Amino acid sequence: MKALVVSDFERTPEWTDFAEPVPGEGEVLVHVTAAGLSNLARMQASGRHYASPTAVPFVAGIDGVGRLDDGSRVYFFAGRRPFGAFALRSIAPAELCVPVPADVSDITAASIANAAMSSWAALIQRAAIQPGEAVLINGATGASGSLAVKIARHLGAGKVIVTGRNPDVLAKLTATGADEVIPLTLPPEELAREFRRSIESNGIGIVLDYLWGASSEAILKAVEALGRRHAAPAIRFVQIGSISGHTITFPAAVLRSTGLQVMGSGLGSVSDRELVADIGAAFKVATKLGLTVGVSPIPMAEGAAAWAQGGSRSERMVFTLD
Repeated sequence: MKALVVSDFERTPEWTDFAEPVPGEGEVLVHVTAAGLSNLARMQASGRHYASPTAVPFVAGIDGVGRLDDGSRVYFFAGRRPFGAFALRSIAPAELCVPVPADVSDITAASIANAAMSSWAALIQRAAIQPGEAVLINGATGASGSLAVKIARHLGAGKVIVTGRNPDVLAKLTATGADEVIPLTLPPEELAREFRRSIESNGIGIVLDYLWGASSEAILKAVEALGRRHAAPAIRFVQIGSISGHTITFPAAVLRSTGLQVMGSGLGSVSDRELVADIGAAFKVATKLGLTVGVSPIPMAEGAAAWAQGGSRSERMVFTLD
């Protein structure tokens, strides 16, 4: 069969022949119809993600939408390597497949699955959000962060505060549920003051961090400063993405002087079964909440060229098959 195959971590996957997947015990064969090129899929294919395969060749892609042999339409987490989602056919553990509702198209499901899961799992599985809590979303102008605003509201957030650099997107977020905007383009000292003010005045209980880097350092320092002045704020800081850098300076005093809880959310910190269940829950309310992202549908056979050209943060590339 044809698939986008990684044969070298330093090269773009190629559309070429690959062995047919044969389901084992507890697995199902999926006839793929759409699969999104998420940041996670890119990182795994480059060998730079902690969950990347250790040996080549393998089929790229971690999840997608397709039909089972009985015709049912499902979202699936690609299972046993070397098989993956960017292929005519893939295999998946039966327990890692969920139905796609009739009001959600294949392309929509493939485009929002990873993005919606990122905040849903972080809020439910990791932060255990409580009704009325204030949530700060650091890096809300990308696809995942934008959906996080609506999802946080749906899951009970009393206030949603967002950060980002794109003023046009930040303005739109106030119309879809954000109560307050903190531009990351502010000078460092002014940004630090804004974080301290917002954390204190809004009683922020959860931070969803899609960026890491300098803005995360500023948030943590703001938490430390407030911890020294007042009773220690019990903030759950959930690390989800690292677009702004993979390392930060993290003073030990931040942990000693506050009630801060730092945790991650992603493959490994949340079980695959829970992640897929969260995606299924998001699909059920996708139409009601307007969970959509900008999409660039591309025939999977043309995926190698599109992959090499990169993409934009505002549109999710989705590989399609008829």
